[in-house]
Amino acid sequence: MSGRTLPADGLPPVSLGTWQLWGGEAIRGVREALDLGYRCVDTATGYRNEQAVGAGIRASGIRRDDLLIVTKFPEEDAGRERETLARSLELLGVEYVDLWLIHGPLDAEGSLAVWRRFIEAREAGLVRAIGVSNFRPAQVDDLVARSGVVPAVNQVAFGPRYFDPALAPHHAALGIVVQGHSPFSENDLGHPVLRATAERHGRSVHQVLLRWHLEHGVPTVAKAVSPAHLAGNLTVRDFSLTPAEVAAIDRIAGRARTDVVA
Repeated sequence: MSGRTLPADGLPPVSLGTWQLWGGEAIRGVREALDLGYRCVDTATGYRNEQAVGAGIRASGIRRDDLLIVTKFPEEDAGRERETLARSLELLGVEYVDLWLIHGPLDAEGSLAVWRRFIEAREAGLVRAIGVSNFRPAQVDDLVARSGVVPAVNQVAFGPRYFDPALAPHHAALGIVVQGHSPFSENDLGHPVLRATAERHGRSVHQVLLRWHLEHGVPTVAKAVSPAHLAGNLTVRDFSLTPAEVAAIDRIAGRARTDVVA
């Protein structure tokens, strides 16, 4: 059984991240992003900006059915799943969210208990798809084995500094989408390999990083504030990296990281 009721074409290549965006800046950023063509907005209860994100969505005038709204459940709220979701829906000003994620793993029993409440929320029509965030492959495997329900998404840090070549294939074999977060904040934007690649393509390092994610089949949540940066992030489908360039960026990794949370 799957936790997936996502669009047939899956998640967009780049979704708007809203971590550390609050108040008027969040409202403006969400509205401008949607005006530019973003159609997936990512937030979390823990970001404390769901109300501003919802205001930005309404200000855009985009039809609700044309958007994907993602929010995340804080693991410290275990036992209050339905109440937390009701509050998120109220703050966002919507009747459902498209994807609800457990923001981080608990112990095995705790994750399973929360996951069962997630399944109930999906069956009640309050969310369209359910997933997890920052779960290690073994934790995902355990959750699937114990619940029989496969998460639609595992949103994790996925970048050259902590690249794990086995991660995306492992999830794909289960039918789980890996979505990357923190593509800029957790990487060395001045790394010579990234800078040289950007120069060859006439692109920014930010665009190269996003394109590298896509070369690995990993859609990304990317935070941006300025209209120019927002627009630039959407152009990553307009070019590609060579296999040699992808391999060179892969080798930036010193070791896989599992402790980056966003």
